[in-house]
Amino acid sequence: MKPFDVAEAFVEQHVRRVSLPELKRAFEKSLQDLGMRHFACCSHVDPLNPRNAGMVFQTYPGDWVRYFSESGRYRIDPVFRYADERMVPFFWDDPEFRAVLTPPQVEILTEAEGRGLGHGYTVPIHPPGGQMASCSVVPDSGVIDRGTYQAVFTMACFMFDAMLQSSVRAGCSEARVMQFSERERQCLELAAQGKDDWSIGSLLRISERTAHNHIERAKRRLGVCTRVQVIVHALSDGQISFGDVIKAETQRNPPLRELRKKTN
Repeated sequence: MKPFDVAEAFVEQHVRRVSLPELKRAFEKSLQDLGMRHFACCSHVDPLNPRNAGMVFQTYPGDWVRYFSESGRYRIDPVFRYADERMVPFFWDDPEFRAVLTPPQVEILTEAEGRGLGHGYTVPIHPPGGQMASCSVVPDSGVIDRGTYQAVFTMACFMFDAMLQSSVRAGCSEARVMQFSERERQCLELAAQGKDDWSIGSLLRISERTAHNHIERAKRRLGVCTRVQVIVHALSDGQISFGDVIKAETQRNPPLRELRKKTN
């Protein structure tokens, strides 16, 4: 089965809104089919003491996870810290990544490789207003083609979208669920991509003030004070998709276009 066929089958389950446990099983199975031994899709927090356990989903060896947590390695983890500053995926063997590491961070990678966690690939995840996160995978061998990693990138975005929606929904049990108008959803999706009122208006062919008013109206209806809050509500209710937000951003990103060229 081709990598993107695996990714498409997984995304289809996300679109069908299967339960989160079922989607997690599908994610793990799909990564195995793609030749991945381990993965960690999580917020950049202590994996054993997260403030939100729903945002940690990983299959790293248990002894490594305990050591990583108890030693405080997560505070300076090179993959976490590098992903905090990046919008595009990266390989742990990339010279550009290795060049910025401190000696303690190099030591962490060496220790991880000794536990079978080497030659990984990481997709940075920057949820609007949320804790920085990432999805890393560790291959079974070094012969995985780059097309497979692009399939991993797609799956990671949709997996984290489902985790985010479930987590926010659980943490906001009193939030009111309501339907935004189509124009409000369009404005919120663009706002989630970091667009200001002027840019939103230009893209939707409406005035800057009209774009501003659509977002303010959505805020008032939910009784929230900030754009971040209304975006999180829209994501958690499924009215805008985190996967679509990430996809829209990466489609405009030159480094990813270069990565696609390498796969052809």
